[in-house]
Amino acid sequence: MFKALSCDTQPHFTSIASFISSQPDAIADIFTQILLVCDQEGLIGHELIAIDGYKISSNAAKEHSGTFEELAQKRHKIQRQIRACVKEHKKLDRRRTGERERKDQLEQSIETLNNHFNKIGQFLKTETPRMGQGKRKKEVKSNITDNESAKMTTSKGTIQGYNVVAAVDKKHQIIVDAQAFGEGQEHHTLQPVIEQIQARYSTVGLDAGLVEDQIIITADTGFANEDNYAYLKDNAFNAYVPDNSFRLRDPKFKHQKVKHGKRHQDAIKGIKKVIPASEFTLNKRDKTCVCPESNPMWLKHETTDQYGKCKLSFEGRLTDCRHCPRKNECMRNPGSADTREGHGRQVTFTIDTRNSPTAWMQKRVDSRYGKQVYQHRMSVV
Repeated sequence: MFKALSCDTQPHFTSIASFISSQPDAIADIFTQILLVCDQEGLIGHELIAIDGYKISSNAAKEHSGTFEELAQKRHKIQRQIRACVKEHKKLDRRRTGERERKDQLEQSIETLNNHFNKIGQFLKTETPRMGQGKRKKEVKSNITDNESAKMTTSKGTIQGYNVVAAVDKKHQIIVDAQAFGEGQEHHTLQPVIEQIQARYSTVGLDAGLVEDQIIITADTGFANEDNYAYLKDNAFNAYVPDNSFRLRDPKFKHQKVKHGKRHQDAIKGIKKVIPASEFTLNKRDKTCVCPESNPMWLKHETTDQYGKCKLSFEGRLTDCRHCPRKNECMRNPGSADTREGHGRQVTFTIDTRNSPTAWMQKRVDSRYGKQVYQHRMSVV
């Protein structure tokens, strides 16, 4: 479209980006009109929508990121560097020998550091700390160049950028929604994406509806959490979003690790392997647990969240763990059981009730039809 408007001069992508950012409302209207034309031409099937995200870099340096405390410390460090440069410059002024080149370098360094110092100071005065989207609200790193972007980890390293989430219709891979989020995790992006799709369908006047026509919505494990499952269930969406353990429940992948080995088996180093919790015997009805050496453990903590998911935390008795012959292979810190202030082996089990949103989604994804639906996701987006 841009090439056609510019007589096929093929403008640089930065020119296109600048044009789009300067006319956000008009571009959104054009995108909506394009969807309407695609629907009229039968290019949108309204059968399945696949959602996926991709992390892209922004035009901001990750070195300029940090919490407000970290930025204040960085500003103080720059101030010390400025004083050091000024001190050296004064020493050169007292010399008679020619040090013009070094003095020019110091003047340039002082100017650059001063600009950075003032920029951080102005940012700390005018902005407020950014809070994360997790259950435990805590401050995340801000960026003085582009504070809407986020510092995130990718397979190619750490970048400063955005998480771009696209929703694609299956029939001809038409993008029905695309948004950029300044957060590294995809968990919180599912709800706003679905709500935007519904709003856009309503604005355009399409006959199809996500709930009314039971259009299939599928996404990968990055979008899986209890809140999203509850949202999908409560609003009656025809969704299939697997959790991180769905492959472990699939009999077809039972011997995958034996044949191909574990993924990233050399990535984790320095962590001692201990007896896994699966070798501990749990009685869900009585809420009791027995260790591999047949010693009963005491129930240390029990919690139940709003979705009915129950967590039981058990700990071995000090007298049992202290004299246990398998203490060294069971505990990462065997010496902890040797003191009265220490702790025995600890294990935690999560019990899902049948009515929890996670159990509801697991049943859908693990069904034969659910597996067929999820296979289409990779071919769509």
